[in-house]
Amino acid sequence: MNERMRVLLVANGAGLWITAVLVGWMYMFMLLGEVVLFPLIPSIDFEIPGDRRGWNMAHMEGITNGLLLMALAALTPLLTLSPRESRALFWTSIITGWGFTIPAWANAIAGTRGLAFGGGPFEGGVINNTIYLIGWPPVIAVHVVFGLLLLGAVRRLRDLA
Repeated sequence: MNERMRVLLVANGAGLWITAVLVGWMYMFMLLGEVVLFPLIPSIDFEIPGDRRGWNMAHMEGITNGLLLMALAALTPLLTLSPRESRALFWTSIITGWGFTIPAWANAIAGTRGLAFGGGPFEGGVINNTIYLIGWPPVIAVHVVFGLLLLGAVRRLRDLA
């Protein structure tokens, strides 16, 4: 993977961390049932929808996926991949990072899970089904990422032998 792609992975990882911080603020205000940052901002009654589990998930997705992208940027010099495979690893990593984080945030706000079309054992509806369908590209992408990581590592081991 070229240096530009690696730097872009780090930048996207940082963007995911910033997203996690914003979600974390919303999570905190949802738990408190108000916006309060004493002594900077007085208490403002403001209800953020969703549940604790959903907001926790959304917050952790940004942190975890940001770390994933930054780790990939650091690890790709240890892999033996063709330029085409490196581009595929780059784009599927970006899709994985943002594609799991943004739907988790939407699920937190909507109080849905987006795990099954129709809701499965959870509440369904149009929002749930839309989030479910939007979730398919990152589900596919993450498997491509893992396959390319393994392929690149096996090739590198072979090269070192």
